Amino acid sequence: MQDPVVILGATGAIGSATARRLAASGRMLHLIARDPARLSALARELGAGSAVCDVRDGPALAEVVRQAGPRLSGLAYCVGSIVMKPLKRATEEDFLDAFRLNALGAAQAVAAGFDALRAVSGSSVVLFSTVAVRSGFANHAVIATAKGAVEGLALALAAEMAPDVRVNCIAPSLTRSGLSRTLTANEAMARAIAAQHPIPRLGEGSDAGALAAFLLSPEAGWITGQVFAVDGGRSTVRTRG
Repeated sequence: MQDPVVILGATGAIGSATARRLAASGRMLHLIARDPARLSALARELGAGSAVCDVRDGPALAEVVRQAGPRLSGLAYCVGSIVMKPLKRATEEDFLDAFRLNALGAAQAVAAGFDALRAVSGSSVVLFSTVAVRSGFANHAVIATAKGAVEGLALALAAEMAPDVRVNCIAPSLTRSGLSRTLTANEAMARAIAAQHPIPRLGEGSDAGALAAFLLSPEAGWITGQVFAVDGGRSTVRTRG
């Protein structure tokens, strides 16, 4: 019997794209999200196990990860938030909530699956950051701080879990999703943001999901401790002088 991959944030744009990619390749899945209706529909579609959980509830998070079984071939923490505020308007709670959701939740999820992941040789963990960590954007102090912690966590875990478990991180640019709807619903604004990318479009869940599925596969068996930009070139390429 196959060892499952746990996907947290499974009903989001990137989480669901990752799940569909893995399911298409025959992988067994255990999906975790907080929206019961959407989660149930996705689990039925993919023939996957599932559990409802708000990842900010640490004990509940640990329990639903453990429910996936004593052996895990992978874990993807596809959970995120978009907090855009000038620093002077950002509160202590803004910073703590973003850290709790993005970094602490990722750490607790991996901790809950630690032994199960190490029980399967070649298992893999994928975490998610943002282009804003390595490219300074105004009004991104809250989310860049939290996701910067995720990148640090990924590298620390890659060292701690080697050689049994590979750990990598993906840093997308703005991706069309429920989270980004306030930015992308206005077509003029969406076009303006898209034009800031050398490949002038917004990301789709399938862009980061394709890489996540690859990193969770045996084909990525010699890749660990990396942060991969999936950002249309925004973090490194300038097409105008």
